[in-house]
Amino acid sequence: MGELCSDKMKTNPMKTPALPQRLTLAVICLAAAWSGSPRLNGAEKDVLNYEAQRAAPAGTRRIVFIAAKGTHGGRGNHEFQAGSHYFARRINATYPNAYAVVYTDDKWPKDLSNADAVVVLLNHAAQAAEDPGIKAAVERGAGFMAIHFGVEVNKGVQGDNFLKWMGGYFETFWSVNPWWEPQMTVAAEHPTARGVKPFVIKDEWYYHMRFVEEMKGVTPILSAVAPVNTVNFTDKASDRGGNEEVLRAVKAGEPQHLAWAFERPDGGRGYGFTGFHNFANLTNDSFRTALLNGIAWVSKLDVPAGGVASATPTAAELEALMDEVHGPATPAAK
Repeated sequence: MGELCSDKMKTNPMKTPALPQRLTLAVICLAAAWSGSPRLNGAEKDVLNYEAQRAAPAGTRRIVFIAAKGTHGGRGNHEFQAGSHYFARRINATYPNAYAVVYTDDKWPKDLSNADAVVVLLNHAAQAAEDPGIKAAVERGAGFMAIHFGVEVNKGVQGDNFLKWMGGYFETFWSVNPWWEPQMTVAAEHPTARGVKPFVIKDEWYYHMRFVEEMKGVTPILSAVAPVNTVNFTDKASDRGGNEEVLRAVKAGEPQHLAWAFERPDGGRGYGFTGFHNFANLTNDSFRTALLNGIAWVSKLDVPAGGVASATPTAAELEALMDEVHGPATPAAK
């Protein structure tokens, strides 16, 4: 039993066992946790349900991912479910005291009473911003992180919650969402910046976020000066394309913050990351490390000096993970 739940049973960290094996692992390894035998490690842990996570030993950092099940613009775009499985497996493989599980937006978690961090990758995060389970988890100190479209909520109650939970959010008629290649600078003195080097990569990088007043508690992690052609504004503001204020800021050369860490007054942590439209960008080491570091940090896991380690995934490995989530691609999709 111990051998089944050990690293000896791990195969490719991008791959999940077939359903019958997953169910067997869930039953056997949950029993092992109760009996004191080694619990499940690494690549397989994200296939277990939340009840297994709840039964993990005291001191375990429990991380819950909530991911949009579909894509947005076709295969390889907004691959939030595949991305969540990738992140959960890397965190589980790296930290013996972490236990990450993945939910989809059509099977929303009903119990977050033991969650130490919640990470959302959603096509607009209205549901998350008003979810009483997430609100209660954050209010008792759980970390909160949002990625890409998951940083956008509606102004008002939803936006106010995101300001409290992670210090900033995408606000329509204020923020913009262009495709561009920022010359990324990296904050030097923050755990989430460890192992992250300046980089350039094309993505739909949102910027001109709505932050808390005076950026209190916010540490910019990834920043860049946006070119004027990323703002689409003449005389009428659009919901996501541009407005007078963002055009003024860009013309003035003000750095725009594309990822940030937030220390809440209650000691909880938040992290926002505006990129990740393009799943293939996980092959960029600094891009990927900034995300993994953020997940670890909001969960109050120690971030190593070189950042959360991960081998560069190949295009074939990312394809295999999408196959696992969606089924094999049709010739047209490839």
